[in-house]
Amino acid sequence: MKIQEIRELIRLVDQSSIDEFVYEQGETKVHMKKAAAAAVAAPTVAVQAAPAAPAAAEPMPASLVQTQTAAPEAPAPEAEKPAVPEVKQAPEGNLHQITSPMVGTFYAAPAPDKPPYVKPGDQVKKDTVVCIIEAMKLFNEIEAEVDGEIVEVLVQNGQLVEYGQPLFLVKPE
Repeated sequence: MKIQEIRELIRLVDQSSIDEFVYEQGETKVHMKKAAAAAVAAPTVAVQAAPAAPAAAEPMPASLVQTQTAAPEAPAPEAEKPAVPEVKQAPEGNLHQITSPMVGTFYAAPAPDKPPYVKPGDQVKKDTVVCIIEAMKLFNEIEAEVDGEIVEVLVQNGQLVEYGQPLFLVKPE
């Protein structure tokens, strides 16, 4: 399943009156549950295999969405979360916001000793990888979504990000 398809599923479930959604195809499984007041989604796509471990005894939080591709279940993250950071508003103009498709840790580069994927002034295509979001020890590449120029990076390397939080501002071509 592609990240765009997962995003669309999240939007559809969020806008519907259903509280729980399960989708299975081959080795891919998507399970979404909405909290009573609002849905918080954290899809994770297995990019690298997780080490074999016994299934966690703790139940998954009601607001967690999990996608796995032939990987065992990982324990749920700690319940304590930081306050949602203040989100910058897009300045006047037609700037596109690249938002986080999940809750996780933002990484601007593929490794600590490597340069960032993009910086302000860089030209990107819609399939250009702009960052990585780590969720439950899985590293998910985030693409630009539009062709254009990176205007601003809105988050710091290593910062925790929320679902839907703006990460970059892009001036579309």
